[in-house]
Amino acid sequence: MSKTSSRLRIGIDVGGTFTDFLCVRSPAGGASELSVHKIPSTPDAPERAVLQGLAELGLAEQPLQLVHGSTVATNALLQRKGARTAFVTNRGFGDMLTLARQTRPELYALEFEPEPPPVPPELCFETGGRVAADGSTIEALNTDDISALLESLRDSAAESVAINLLFSFLDPAHEAAIEAAIRTALPDVFVCRSSRVLPEYKEYERGMATWLNAFLGPVAGGYLRRLQDGLDHLHLPAGSSLQVMQSSGETISAAGAADSAVKLLLSGPAGGLAAVEYLGRQLGERRLISFDMGGTSTDVALLDGPISITSEGRLDDFPVSVPMVDMHTIGAGGGSIAWVDSGGMLQVGPESAGSDPGPACYGKGGTRATVTDANLLLGRLPAGFPLAGGLELDIELAREAVSQLAAGIGLDVGATAQGIIRIANEHMVEAIRRISVNRGHDPGEFLLVSFGGAGGLHVCALAEALGIRRAVVPVYAGVLSALGMAVASQGRQFSRSLQRSTERDPTARVERELAQLLELAESEFAGEGLDTGAMQTRFSVDLRYTGQSYTLNLPWTGWEDSLSQFHQLHRRRYGYALEAPAEAVNVRLRAWFSSAGFDLPLAAPDTGAQSEVARQLGAGKTITGPATLPEYASTTWVAASWRAHQDDFGNLFLDSPGSPGRHESP
Repeated sequence: MSKTSSRLRIGIDVGGTFTDFLCVRSPAGGASELSVHKIPSTPDAPERAVLQGLAELGLAEQPLQLVHGSTVATNALLQRKGARTAFVTNRGFGDMLTLARQTRPELYALEFEPEPPPVPPELCFETGGRVAADGSTIEALNTDDISALLESLRDSAAESVAINLLFSFLDPAHEAAIEAAIRTALPDVFVCRSSRVLPEYKEYERGMATWLNAFLGPVAGGYLRRLQDGLDHLHLPAGSSLQVMQSSGETISAAGAADSAVKLLLSGPAGGLAAVEYLGRQLGERRLISFDMGGTSTDVALLDGPISITSEGRLDDFPVSVPMVDMHTIGAGGGSIAWVDSGGMLQVGPESAGSDPGPACYGKGGTRATVTDANLLLGRLPAGFPLAGGLELDIELAREAVSQLAAGIGLDVGATAQGIIRIANEHMVEAIRRISVNRGHDPGEFLLVSFGGAGGLHVCALAEALGIRRAVVPVYAGVLSALGMAVASQGRQFSRSLQRSTERDPTARVERELAQLLELAESEFAGEGLDTGAMQTRFSVDLRYTGQSYTLNLPWTGWEDSLSQFHQLHRRRYGYALEAPAEAVNVRLRAWFSSAGFDLPLAAPDTGAQSEVARQLGAGKTITGPATLPEYASTTWVAASWRAHQDDFGNLFLDSPGSPGRHESP
């Protein structure tokens, strides 16, 4: 690539198996140029792969805008390797997180193993400073309370503190006083309060979000500091910056990310969804099902317009009530390990071989059969074809691993490989049904967007099972999440719960609270040196029928109009609407700064630099499966009776007989 660009933006996605880089160079007055790079991840120290990849790219002569999707917070939570965290709340509520919502993990099991509490009793502390539901003070916070709490925290050897007092979203003064006292007396302790992390009602969900932020904050902060130190040693030019992708699909400065670790839990997958939305705009498609299959997991989501954001997400056993993309994740990927259960049944996942040692065919010491090994044996992955990072797959090692599994279930190697693929496919089909059929959507009305290093190997089978007749494997499919990082906007989400009221038209109250959120957003962004004149905003409100516990989020367009939309959405989502009164519960603001856009460049002409897919298809050519189409970072299996053609940008479109017709290039 030329060294004369005026802007260079790099999306970096750290996955469980590979770390992906996508570089966007936008020369002044010229078309954008994109290039990709992919190297094995280094799970023990993820920053090492990031720094290695940047060094290999040799981009030290221009200021770089780095946008990073991090799995550090996610992995720390899944492995329970966070900071030793104390939880502070009001007197009588120390077991708040242990009691949770008192729901049974298995509805019909008479006996089940108790779940360990997220915070052990010795790290739960109670104090004064209690606020009532109307915002008045029931119990004051005095100096004796604070002194006693500080002494207990010193004795506990806590590395981090989460403060969650009742109704603090109405009056944060007591939480702020406790936070200030801890920062002064215990300067090395990470501390956060619920009135900043999630100023919304529901004390358990707010408390969990605050505890997660405190539990993960030191881990994420330490990682980002190591990454920044490594970047400093690369001697990047002045003007370079580091942004981190948030779970909501916007980016935040690395300094801000360290204080908001709970908002990074879907950092990588959110990048993939941002790329799908971007691709949809490029192709003129609004109704999309996103299917991202990597080495360790599969993420699915549905777009019927803009990306859907939820505040009712979960990760592992924990509710995560901060805004995040509405996505479903399962432990199914190319590295998912096949095994036989105690009843002699073949199972696949959720355990993964990851990148070290990886699938048996990687030749890195792995001996257990995986989905990748099965695809290789079935001829859907090309043996000997160099993949990302120069990796070549060894079919004999795959055969040996699958043979050991086959011997245990009395099948031949081919049938066992087919069984592994079918089971993995069924897991992924069920995941897509959850975000489509279970919510009243017909998958057949959507375009299936398949990406990730392993997605193209399964796209035809999934589409057939779901009645989908059109699919696309995007250009840069193997690094699409990194592309999403590069196109993402900088911004964040703000929210606040409203005090309960019986008024029929809460317009004045809603708009007053939204104005305060806007003022807060402008203050925070101005403090980061951003021009708030360029800030874009979107206001919304959470509504529910009086007496309900859960809400639906609607754009705020005035009370009557938002209420009408609420009735329509409730009927579409749940099959009915009520004549009962409705109420506004939370107000929300999304504030962002659009990144400098670019269009996908046209695919390279036939100069010998084309991808293997482009060479097989040729200009305007359609092929019918079965066929294997390998590329640098991904491979697509075109199943029998499916057709494939490539548009002018390199996107691979697939359709089956009886489909409405081939997608034409825009």
